[in-house]
Amino acid sequence: MKTNIADIRKDYAKKDLDTKDCLDDPIAQFEIWLDEAIKSEVPEPTAMIVSSADENGRPSSRTVLLKGVEDKKFIFYTNYTSRKGKQILANPYVSVTFFWPELERQVQIEGKALKVASDTSDKYFESRPYKSKVGAWASEQSTVINSRSVIMERFAKFSLKYLTSVPRPDHWGGFEIEADRIEFWQGRPSRLHDRILYTKDENGEWGKNRLAP
Repeated sequence: MKTNIADIRKDYAKKDLDTKDCLDDPIAQFEIWLDEAIKSEVPEPTAMIVSSADENGRPSSRTVLLKGVEDKKFIFYTNYTSRKGKQILANPYVSVTFFWPELERQVQIEGKALKVASDTSDKYFESRPYKSKVGAWASEQSTVINSRSVIMERFAKFSLKYLTSVPRPDHWGGFEIEADRIEFWQGRPSRLHDRILYTKDENGEWGKNRLAP
């Protein structure tokens, strides 16, 4: 590598963040930041890195899209038989990270992920484009395939099977994450970043504190 990546750095100075500026409800605070990210037209504002762990505690991460914040829970959809699906069903504790570098902001969320109700998954699946619905049937997500032709042949097969109406596969649906720890990070000069942490107590009440950068 010709570039010395150790020398790559950026000083952050766009905004500051204080506990008094943050709402008492971190979900409402998140919705404000997400709305600002969307209005700022940052690329993929709903993209989030979801980290899960297997039965041995070995973590893995991937990027998915947030599809809703409902009843104070963060919702995304996936194949339940995929690597992440299997891990979450076996160990529901997950970590989620949103990073909006254009705004010099990050949100880190930890909590428990459970399947959404079947009718919720049905409703969202029905709203998807036709090809995305067929793709949910065609892809045996996370399994080894010999070539791309395998998935294309399966896509053609299910396209013929479901010419118009495509039902939701049993192996596909949503997870809802109920958070118990949420941290808001705002980049600041000299790496003295602002970090505001919310934690939920045993009574379900949120506390708010500043963390050292």
